[in-house]
Amino acid sequence: MSRRTFALLALLVFLPLCFAQNQPPSHEMSKMKDMDADNADSAMESMQHHHMDMGPHMRMSTLRDPKPRDAERAAQVVERARVVAQKYSDYHTALADGFKIFHPEVPQKQYHFTNYAYAFEATFSFNPDHPTSLLYQKKGADYKLIGVMYTAPKKMPEEDLDQRVPLSVAQWHLHVNFCAPPQGRGSEMLGPNPKFGLHGSIATEEACEAAGGTFKPVIFGWMVHVYPFEQKPEDIWAVERQMDHHHHAD
Repeated sequence: MSRRTFALLALLVFLPLCFAQNQPPSHEMSKMKDMDADNADSAMESMQHHHMDMGPHMRMSTLRDPKPRDAERAAQVVERARVVAQKYSDYHTALADGFKIFHPEVPQKQYHFTNYAYAFEATFSFNPDHPTSLLYQKKGADYKLIGVMYTAPKKMPEEDLDQRVPLSVAQWHLHVNFCAPPQGRGSEMLGPNPKFGLHGSIATEEACEAAGGTFKPVIFGWMVHVYPFEQKPEDIWAVERQMDHHHHAD
């Protein structure tokens, strides 16, 4: 993959987060040295919550029946996320505490301020006080915090995701069926009606190979957004807004 294609891919799908949150255990760390964009693991499932079609490039965790204490556990996560959000309502504080804004020069609906130490921590344990990313919207020259994002390894079973945040309340998501364009054609992920990328019409390995691309079944790890300043659970855990984090602003 050319440097230009790699850069475009990173802009679209936050590649640094992929590597930060999918670090393997120490005995496999040496294998990561040779990884590049083509080695990062890149299914369509109908969403059972909100009756929405999330499209061919997004897979949602299965919505479960409520269990005792699910609502209580989810509320505890929200409360701790709210404390974090209040602490970082001034984005300068986030920067001072080690959060890095991803490509501020690129117009986005939600800007990710990512803490890569917290991303690495999330591969092994869940700490609601340490979100992988803080989510901001641009307001003139300023940023307004609207939510936080937690992550988990892409191979984590849903049973373990449920232990982090109850799957009867929230749904985690994965980015799937990614077709990287051939070398030198990275710009084809941009613009209206693209064939390649997370907004592309190509969603199968066969179609991707036929177009000369490189197919990745899954890229990144599991992600879930929390909007702790909202009042209703369906707004706090809004699935629709999870799609915005890889979209450019209109």
